[in-house]
Amino acid sequence: MVKEFLLTYTTLLANHPEDISVEIASVDEGFDEVTIFANSEDVGKLIGKEGRMINAIKTVISGCKAKGGKNYRVNVKAIG
Repeated sequence: MVKEFLLTYTTLLANHPEDISVEIASVDEGFDEVTIFANSEDVGKLIGKEGRMINAIKTVISGCKAKGGKNYRVNVKAIG
């Protein structure tokens, strides 16, 4: 559910949607690390001015915590 949301939402924001990919790695039993890979030109758009966009994404994902009971850490990494 989280992966599909992030993939859909971030491709709408990006200038290079074909370069967007999302990976979720289980770090602990109640903790997952989400990594969004994007073109280096799109990283700034995904983070946003003063981190507002990534914080908004984190807020929406934290709503999934209530349903699934997992905590998420979100990272954005540049490719290319």
